[in-house]
Amino acid sequence: MAAAVAAALLASGCTPGSGGGGDDSGSSGSTFEFWSFTAINQKADVDAYMKKHPETRIKLTEVGSTSETAQALTAALAGGKVPDLVLIQGDDLPKFMQSPENFVDLNTLGADKMTGDYLDWVIKQPTTPDGKVIGIPTDVGGMAIAYRKDLFEAAGLPTDRAAVSKLWTTWDGFTEVGRKYVQATGKPFVDNTPTSVFFQAVNQGTERYYDSAQNLVYDRNPQVRAAFDLTLKVFAAGISAKQTSFSAGWTAGMGKGDFAVVSAPSWMLNSIRTNAPGTAGKWDIATIPGGSGNWGGSFLAIPKRAKNPEAAWKYIADMQSPAGQLDHFLMQGSLPTTPSVYTDPKLIGKTDPFFSGAPIGKIYTESVVNIKPFYIGLNDAAIGTELLNTLTSVEQGKVKPDRAWDTAMTNVKNALRG
Repeated sequence: MAAAVAAALLASGCTPGSGGGGDDSGSSGSTFEFWSFTAINQKADVDAYMKKHPETRIKLTEVGSTSETAQALTAALAGGKVPDLVLIQGDDLPKFMQSPENFVDLNTLGADKMTGDYLDWVIKQPTTPDGKVIGIPTDVGGMAIAYRKDLFEAAGLPTDRAAVSKLWTTWDGFTEVGRKYVQATGKPFVDNTPTSVFFQAVNQGTERYYDSAQNLVYDRNPQVRAAFDLTLKVFAAGISAKQTSFSAGWTAGMGKGDFAVVSAPSWMLNSIRTNAPGTAGKWDIATIPGGSGNWGGSFLAIPKRAKNPEAAWKYIADMQSPAGQLDHFLMQGSLPTTPSVYTDPKLIGKTDPFFSGAPIGKIYTESVVNIKPFYIGLNDAAIGTELLNTLTSVEQGKVKPDRAWDTAMTNVKNALRG
């Protein structure tokens, strides 16, 4: 799909971000083109910046999914029209780090004065061995579980967030709660297992698809296999609604109450608000089984051939400063990568009325402060996609559970060869 999207854009004679603007693109030093991915409402940030800087015009294009955006950027870097600013999801970043010459070294614009503001393990990701910085982090994906209080109450389950968190200190506890919910209601418990279980559990380990020496270990890392087998186990419990994340069915089901829980890294909160506005006050947030972990996080980069790198940098410097990231969290819920704000009373005291007043600042900060980061390698995105796709095929009845691991390994190896 990503390749098809990029090909279609190039065939139509424009790249995302051109916005049909013709030759005026880049004609103003205060105008720049920005590519983002969907489902995170980047427009809110853009609008907020332009309100503060009315002389600035930002041409925002939400290209598609994270992988579609990365694919479109790859095509543009190969000779197409590049944006002035692009958002790159963390798992896609390593492949762009292979060719840092395609991007502006942000130190030349002032990043050297900002890099100390970010979590060490996060700012290390967009930094080359010789010290060039090609991206500035926007957020990290602290983990939690969003659950429907009204549906829990109807199932005879506790609704208080502390009590709910105690029910599932482990993923086995989570599965047992799911069984009780299904028995009481006859309805599915969790939206799906590939993203709400696998992508959470595999991101809670100390090592993922590569070891610390940058060797591929996805096929022999017991932590990856354990997360994969856990997902099959939860699926076998019969508690999944089998609604693929961000699909039309998932979006509709969230509003209709077709499932009671969704694994919700901090950036997911805005998706829930946007996709199910009529459920305000019915949700709450509990601790993730296992207590901590990180799924997600993105980086803003400026391609080398950008027409207005200075205007794009001003946006980065403003919006991704500690104060800017704190404002973004207070507005949308994406957890800052700037630890200086983790003790800010505005962050710690932040509650969210949509989620029944849940103390999201406290919950999400606690989920990331003690994690042990793992190395993210060149093919992390491809490996994760194939593992996720195989588990999705299990949910859809296309792959038998007892063949899932072997199928996933074959698919990953084929993807890596390609």
